[in-house]
Amino acid sequence: MHALALALAASQPEEYPGGGGGVVAALFGGVFFLIWLAVLAVVIVSLWKIFDKAGQPGWAALVPIYNLIVALQIVQKPLWWIVLFLIPCVNFVGFILLGLEIAKAFGKSTGFAAGLILLPFVFYPMLAFGDSRYQYAPAPRV
Repeated sequence: MHALALALAASQPEEYPGGGGGVVAALFGGVFFLIWLAVLAVVIVSLWKIFDKAGQPGWAALVPIYNLIVALQIVQKPLWWIVLFLIPCVNFVGFILLGLEIAKAFGKSTGFAAGLILLPFVFYPMLAFGDSRYQYAPAPRV
C-alpha cells in the first residue's frame, strides 16, 4: 500500500516537473512511423514493377508468402525454398540467396546483389525503374 502511495505521489505534476518527454517520444515515434511507411511503399511499388518486368502479376507483391512464391518463380528456384523463409534465423540466409538470384536474373553483379540485400529501399527501385531486363526465359505464371 505504501508503494502505491509513493507511485501516485511521484506521478503528480507538482512533484515531477519533467512532463515533456512523452510528447517528444510521441513525435519521434510518429515521424519514424511515417518514414517507415514511405520506405515500405517504395519497396512494394518496386517489387510490383520487378514482377511485371519478369512477366508475373504485379499485384502479387502485395500478398504475403505468395510474393515469395512468385519471386522464387522469377529466379527459377524450386518451391521447397519457401521453407527457408519460414524457419527463424535461416530466413536471413534465404533472403540473401534470393537477393543474389534476383540480381543474376536481371543481369546484375554480386555487388548489386549486396545492395539489394543491405539497402533494398535504394536498389529495388533502381532495378525496377532502371533499364535492366529480365534475362531468363519467362517463368510460367503461378
